[in-house]
Amino acid sequence: MELLTIRKTLDGAYKAFSREYGDAIESIFHPILAFLVWFEKLLINTPWPIIILVIGAIVYFASRSWKLLTGVVIALLLVGFFGMWEDTMSTLSMITVCTLISIVLGIPIGIGMARSDRFQKVMMPILDVMQTMPAFVYLIPVVMLLGIGKIPGLISVVIYAIPPVIRLTNLGIRLVDSEVLEAATAFGANGRQRLFNVQIPLAMPNIMAGINQTIMMALAMVVVASMIGVKGLGQPVLKSIQNQYFTLGLFNGLAIVALAIIFDRVSQAYAKRSQKHMKGAHS
Repeated sequence: MELLTIRKTLDGAYKAFSREYGDAIESIFHPILAFLVWFEKLLINTPWPIIILVIGAIVYFASRSWKLLTGVVIALLLVGFFGMWEDTMSTLSMITVCTLISIVLGIPIGIGMARSDRFQKVMMPILDVMQTMPAFVYLIPVVMLLGIGKIPGLISVVIYAIPPVIRLTNLGIRLVDSEVLEAATAFGANGRQRLFNVQIPLAMPNIMAGINQTIMMALAMVVVASMIGVKGLGQPVLKSIQNQYFTLGLFNGLAIVALAIIFDRVSQAYAKRSQKHMKGAHS
């Protein structure tokens, strides 16, 4: 009986909080929602050859690989051929915005953890909970607070996807050799210069690995987020589960895989290239 009372009290308190502050919290996210809607419309309304050209240019700039570029172009053409272009663009816009938010929030938190053991001790259990909590559980408080739509989906995707970039930024900065930092201090570098000119560049392979994992986790969350009204490749997958449409689910699942491979290969190729440039600069 006591447990039931506690649960009822907590549920009642959260409902009262969401009724009182839900609209105010939602208004904070209006600029992000406006940007997300604009970006999604831009991707959907732009003619497909231009989109493929832009994505191809980004892929080649990041990887300098004709093989990878050819693979990406073929994958995008197949997505269009099978009628999944619009859903893919919606998913692409969502993943891009979620990844940018995760990077903007995650890297400073990771830097803070690397510079303060106390802050790391506080953050580690929170990150453990964020990474082990079932994805569906994130949706409950967000939907109760903000209803159904893009912003609740975006928040749940960011919560699910942000831990790797935080953890690996912290790890990368902590792994920087203390002798290198001592040398930088001896040359008169202050704390800010050490961070931006020494620690972050040397930690970049780890940070890029964190960003890569964050993108993968954001893509994994897209299907779950479709349950609360997030448009994109997740909705046809959900529809195919409900109605047992095997082919629909398979094709849209493969489109998500294609996006995941594109993001993965491009970010890895960029990380390798930047590492080579750094080694060349140091030697």
